[in-house]
Amino acid sequence: MKSLVCISHVPDTTTKIKYTADGQALDPTGVTFIINPYDEFGLVRAIEFKEQSGQGNITVLCVGGLEVEPTLRKALAIGADDAVRVDAQPQDGMSVAEIIASYARGKGFDFIFFGKESIDSNGSEVPGMVAELLDLPFVSQAIKLDVDGGKAKVQREISGGYEALEATLPLVLSCQKGIAEWRIPNMRGIMMSKTKPLQVVNPEAVAPAVNTVRFDLPEAKTGCTYIAPEEAEKLVDILFQKGLI
Repeated sequence: MKSLVCISHVPDTTTKIKYTADGQALDPTGVTFIINPYDEFGLVRAIEFKEQSGQGNITVLCVGGLEVEPTLRKALAIGADDAVRVDAQPQDGMSVAEIIASYARGKGFDFIFFGKESIDSNGSEVPGMVAELLDLPFVSQAIKLDVDGGKAKVQREISGGYEALEATLPLVLSCQKGIAEWRIPNMRGIMMSKTKPLQVVNPEAVAPAVNTVRFDLPEAKTGCTYIAPEEAEKLVDILFQKGLI
């Protein structure tokens, strides 16, 4: 089984977000970056397939500058075999999808794994775009994955229940919680990651389809107004003045 796991380099969920003075980018000062948690589910499921069969290869790929290499090294420490950094700054979902598809095309991957979304932009765009560009079947938000007789059997959550699907390989898959459990790299994995290959490739020239105008933080929350239970009329008056009733 040959797998490509696409990972994003994202701020830790506990990070206090700040933007640069011109509002054009995230201010990385003091920010801890991690593997996008949903991508990590796909990585671990790919590793489990390799462990079960005793063979296969897992490549992790991230689009970004030199700053993403520690994130790729962590993926190698968890159990990936080699890593690829596409030397480009992500601009929008479409351009990232074109970069990934360009790299993956013709390399014979059985699976291309993604998380269901990245926790920074929450776009859920790239996996489906890559599948379309490569003309491959795509299943989103998978919570279970098995392979039987050359076919992938996938389960995902839908409103009110679950949906079971079968798909031929190769397959593009976006993953969420349930498909695997996160792993903490052990010392052996960390040491081995330092010697595993990390290839840097230049992307094809891709023009972004979307340009960011500005990032802004939401308005600060205002204080709460407490109203005693016996003063319900006052609450009604406040809601009326705000046009809420």
